[in-house]
Amino acid sequence: MTQKSFNLVQYIRKVFGRARVKLDKLAGHAESAAAGASYEPVHKRVSLIIHNPRIPSLGNRKLNEAMNWNDPDELTRDYIADLQACSYGYANYQVVERVEVDSFPVKEDGFVYRPDDFAAALQGRRGFHQPDLVDYGRLLAEFDMIAKVNSGEIDEFWLFAFPYAGYYESTMGGPDAFWCNSPPLPHTAGARRRFIIMGLNYERGVGEMLEAFGHRAESIMRHVFRNAQAEANLWERFARYDQTHPGQAEVGIMHFAPNSVRDYNWGNTTKVLSRCDDWYNFPHLTGQTRLVDCREWGDGDIRAHHKWWFRHLPHVAGSANSISHNWWQYIIDPNHV
Repeated sequence: MTQKSFNLVQYIRKVFGRARVKLDKLAGHAESAAAGASYEPVHKRVSLIIHNPRIPSLGNRKLNEAMNWNDPDELTRDYIADLQACSYGYANYQVVERVEVDSFPVKEDGFVYRPDDFAAALQGRRGFHQPDLVDYGRLLAEFDMIAKVNSGEIDEFWLFAFPYAGYYESTMGGPDAFWCNSPPLPHTAGARRRFIIMGLNYERGVGEMLEAFGHRAESIMRHVFRNAQAEANLWERFARYDQTHPGQAEVGIMHFAPNSVRDYNWGNTTKVLSRCDDWYNFPHLTGQTRLVDCREWGDGDIRAHHKWWFRHLPHVAGSANSISHNWWQYIIDPNHV
């Protein structure tokens, strides 16, 4: 980050004081310009696979339409835009393959829902099949995933479906794949590089999609810093919140903002001391603190909190102890880990 850009960020913060949600957006523009000069943006190719079966008993409409759920293509566009903005222009996803499937994915034990039975289960909120997990081996084969990864045609896969589809929010395959909010995928020994499969739900919104991506980020950064101890483990410092580290909160994690006292408690009005601002100065952490509450991250709005969280991730050039100062590098491409 250049000194000129750094001073601009500090000036914006000083003038606008505590209007933090709007302030982060303004400061982000200045930091984005600096970060853009520090590294080259990356472009990743996505295969978007949408299971959206038609339901005969509901007018033979597609499931998302019959249930008045979201349009998966609109969700995807907003998700891509949010990730690009929150990564200061680094992460650029492009859907290069779109497949819409008029059927249900097969469960690990071979079970497949019949459309009208599934609709009845949704309406009664009972009768869903167990075990719920989808057959990932079948998906890998059906959509020729390994070959597409090896050819460079596709970098990752986004599976879009409905509640009880049986997807992990994220899972990793390929050589030496590691925990990515789920166990590493079997049946991927033939892959020449690591890749991630995201599991998304068009009943929910972009906020939940960002949360799935955030859990992916948490898993990957925990693995990056797995050998670092105490204060040298910058990920553990970043993830601190007041409930676990009283008076020493920093940015927190997906489920816990700096002042959260339970999962998803993003609307807590209690003020706590936090070093969250200091992460905008990374790698020059000073330990500066100030009192914060939910007004910083959108007063309980899931999407606003997650965007706030992502904007704090280190995203500048350079490295220390063989770990990049641009954490997005690992989160977007686990082959760098």
